[in-house]
Amino acid sequence: MTDGEFTQAELFDVFSNARRRRTVQYLKQRNGSCDLSSLVEQVAAWENDTEPDSVTRTQRRRVYISLYQTHLPMLEDHGIVDWNSEDHAIELLPREETFEPYIGRRLEDQRQWEHVYALVTVIGAGALALTWLSVGPMTAAMAPLVALVLCVVVLFVALAHHVSRRPSLSIPFSASSR
Repeated sequence: MTDGEFTQAELFDVFSNARRRRTVQYLKQRNGSCDLSSLVEQVAAWENDTEPDSVTRTQRRRVYISLYQTHLPMLEDHGIVDWNSEDHAIELLPREETFEPYIGRRLEDQRQWEHVYALVTVIGAGALALTWLSVGPMTAAMAPLVALVLCVVVLFVALAHHVSRRPSLSIPFSASSR
């Protein structure tokens, strides 16, 4: 189906599904090849936030069916993997640098940023509630200051999140560039 070049729309379509992204990520971890059963175990483990040994039969079956019927054929049609459905061997084709920006970094290296944002939100809501209720040293007059501090904290958390997702990001005008 592909002539060697992908359009951006094709890449977005192919990698819009987490199972297809995880398939490619797992293949990269396994030096480009694996069998279907090990892929199913790992994808099911990632999806259920558990270890591969703890995956249930139902979880495994659900992932197996979708990979076998939908996701692996689509990846093969787009020339991303070579998949032999008879012996269940999967191989990542060598043009992975083309789609690297669309699959992201390894899953186990990613920080759970939603927990950081939730923590900042809870602390901020608590601090604002304390100022509005004038509990302890907090007074209602301090509410704007608390809100400003929260905005700054959220800004720095968002900046840290952004930088962590782009490890090759270079900071302009840094001391090391002089």
